Order: sequence, then structure tokens, then C-alpha cells
Amino acid sequence: MKPAPPFSYSLLNSRWLLPGAVAAAVALGWLAGTQGTTVPTVLVLGPPLLFFVVLVFYYPRAGYIAALAYGFALNYLARHFVDLPVGLAMEAILLLTWLAVVFHQTERPDWTRLRNDLCRLTVLWFVLNLLEVANPAGASVLGWFYDIRGNALLWLLAVPLCYLVFSRKRDLNLFLYLIIGFSVLGTLYGFKQKVLGVDDMEQYWLDSGAARTHLIWGQLRVFSFYSEAAQFGSSQAHIALVCGILSLGPFSWRKRILLVAIALLLLYGMLISGTRGAFFVLATGTFVYLALSKRVLVLVLGLALAAGAFGVLKYTHIGDSNGSVYRMRSALDPSDPSLQVRLQNQATLREYLATRPLGGGLGVMGHWGELYNSDKFLSTIAPDSYFVKVWGQYGIVGFLIWFGIMLYILGKCAGIVWRIRDPALRQKLLALTAGFAGILMCSYGNEIMNQMPSSIILYTSWVLVFTGPSLDTPALASIDHV
Repeated sequence: MKPAPPFSYSLLNSRWLLPGAVAAAVALGWLAGTQGTTVPTVLVLGPPLLFFVVLVFYYPRAGYIAALAYGFALNYLARHFVDLPVGLAMEAILLLTWLAVVFHQTERPDWTRLRNDLCRLTVLWFVLNLLEVANPAGASVLGWFYDIRGNALLWLLAVPLCYLVFSRKRDLNLFLYLIIGFSVLGTLYGFKQKVLGVDDMEQYWLDSGAARTHLIWGQLRVFSFYSEAAQFGSSQAHIALVCGILSLGPFSWRKRILLVAIALLLLYGMLISGTRGAFFVLATGTFVYLALSKRVLVLVLGLALAAGAFGVLKYTHIGDSNGSVYRMRSALDPSDPSLQVRLQNQATLREYLATRPLGGGLGVMGHWGELYNSDKFLSTIAPDSYFVKVWGQYGIVGFLIWFGIMLYILGKCAGIVWRIRDPALRQKLLALTAGFAGILMCSYGNEIMNQMPSSIILYTSWVLVFTGPSLDTPALASIDHV
């Protein structure tokens, strides 16, 4: 008896192959014609997505690395693929990675790593956000659902997961490479926007209302592939600060020169964004670095240089012919019209919240407030600040809890850095701590720390600094070549 031919041979020689292929092509063509780009998108993205799922289940660390990379790409995709739910993809990546960690067959998760202050605070803040659905102000549940994602859910998904899969010394080094590399790409893409102009989808975004804040004096406030110019400029200042601090560390001269060049490039990106709040990232972060540097001479010289830079911006008109420098200088002008509008909004908010200690509820201000709570008074007030948004939505009670958590994390990071003995590790963690301090201060003027990619950068920075003591080694005089 002759053996049966292989299935693939039978399929290729089947008389039904050609009719089946034609029927499948017609069906897919009909679906593409009736469902728009959904079917072709699934066909194109299906195989890579399947490969990614398999990869994450074999190697959960890859899922967190993908989340970091996606944090930079998210806003570009949202602007260019408006029909796709690209915002949900970040939560999907993190949830997939959580599943891979829980069901990993060869390496069981070390749950004891989650027994720490940072994870407890993360859970506390998430529980408080869950309770906000019952805020007596009666805000929309849909607004609460969408706003909790950026305010608490991402924090809850990222921080414990980072402890489990991305908190070793090699992860610290990779994290620095990733955020610096993507930030450089951000500057280069921003330079392209400034010189060659924006593409069609970016122009559509500007025409839809963004031009009101992104075309100043006839000049484009460059936003690169970030959500908007404020996020771009602040993030550029953040990573420029990190590079500047790293360049002062015990590394090879080649690395230090490269870090200085990158810092200058990112500062250029900050300038072309026209973001005045980015100045406070540099000022605050530099002060934190100097205070924790343990070197009196560096502290004195740094304060002198900072005072000189402040004096030039505040009391001279040097560089006013450059629109970016002029706009940066206006951040120090107390009579600036934009500042006065913000102060007026805060005064109105203070009066409204005087009898509402729990605020107006999650999702009542900003974008989600306009969509789902347009009948509420708070939806008519532009927060223009993450501090103000927290205050308005959670009330003074919630604001004090949130601000207390932020100060505790910053203080704990500073204490950890102060005691680290390995000079190379200390410099890296000091850069991350100073960067967090700068972004926290900058968020007083804009919504920064709750937006991508700054949020995922901050959550990862917290974890890496908190795990610093376990990564520490006795102080060495040798140059770090990692």
C-alpha cells in the first residue's frame, strides 16, 4: 500500500486550490471595500503581532522594552492613524507582559520584589482613583473611565511590572540608551518639521485647532512626534539634563564628549518647541543635581552659572531676535498675558473649590471633561497645569495626597542616591532623580508628567532608583565602560 502524500502536496495539487484562492481574494476584497482599512491592516499587522506575542511569552522583558519604545511612538501613531485605537495599545502591551510573567514556564516571578514603599503607594493611588467614581460631584462615569487610565492605571501596570522584569543594572543601561536614542530621533524629526514643514496629517491636526497654540508670531512651535510642543520641549529638556549630568560622571572621555553633544542637540529641540516651562526642568533638575553632588566646588560653580544664566534671561535682551529665545525669556516675565490668564483661572478655581474639598471628580477637566462633562463648570476651565488638574478633579484632599506621594518619592530617591557608593551607578541614578524633579516642577505649568512618553519614563526611573541599593557595589576608582 502506497503511503499517503503529504498534506501540503495534496493541497497544492487539489482542484479546489484555484477556486478557493479566488473566493478568498474576492471575500477579502469585499471586506476591505466595506470595512475600510481595517482588514488590510489586520492582514499586514497580524503576523508581526503574533510573533510579538510569542516573543513576550518566551521573554517577558521584551514586553516592557516594547512599552518604553511605544511610549515615544504613541502620539505619532495617534495623529497619523486616527481610526485605530492606538492609545489602548499601551495598556494592551503591559497587560500582555503581565500575563507572560504570571504564566511563564521557565522562570517564576519573585513576588517579594513588590514588597516596597513604591508599590504600596502605587496601589494606594489607584484605589483612591477607583473611589473617585463615587465622587459626590457626580461627574460622568465615562470621563472617569478614560481619565483613570493616564492618572493611575498606567502607573499601576508599569511600576510593579518594572520591578519584576526590568530592574537590573543592564536594564538601567538599556533604559538610558533607549530614552536618549528616541529623544535624539525626536529632535531630528522636529528639525525636519521646522525646515521642510509638517506632513498632511500633522497639518490636519494643526487645522483642527492646534494651530491656535502652535503657530506663534507666524512661526511653528515644533512638536515632533510628541503629543504637542509643550510635551516635546519638556521631554527634550528632561533628557538633555540627564545627558548633561551623565557627562560629568566617571565615564570615558569619548562617552562624555558624545553626551555633551547630545545634550546640546536636545537643547536645540527644546528651543524650537517654544516651550517656556522647559526652562524649569533645567533649573530645578540642575539644583537637585548640585545639592546631591557632594562636591562643594561644583555646587558653588553651578549656582554661579545658574545665577548668571537667570540674569541674562531676566535682565537683558540678548537673543531677542530669535523667536525661541524671546519666548523662553517671557517665562520669567510676571506680566506675561499667558501667565495672567492662568493665574485668573486658578483664582476662579480656588473660589469654586472652597466648598468642595473632594473636587469635581475624575475626568471633569481637560479633554475628557469637554467630551463627557460639558455640563459641569470645571470643564470650562483650562487646567494648563497637571497640578491644577489634580487640584480641580480631586479637590484639596486629593491634591495633598498626590503631592505628598510625589514628595515622598523624590525624597526617597534623593536619600538613596546620597548613599550609593558605586560612582558610575550613583551618577546614573542622580541623573534620573534630577530629571524627575525637573519634570515634576515643569508639570506645575503644563500637563507633562501624565503624558507619553514622560509618564513611562518617570515610572521606570522611580523603580530603577528605588532598586539602586541592590545594584550597588563598593566605591571603585575605575572608569565605567558599560
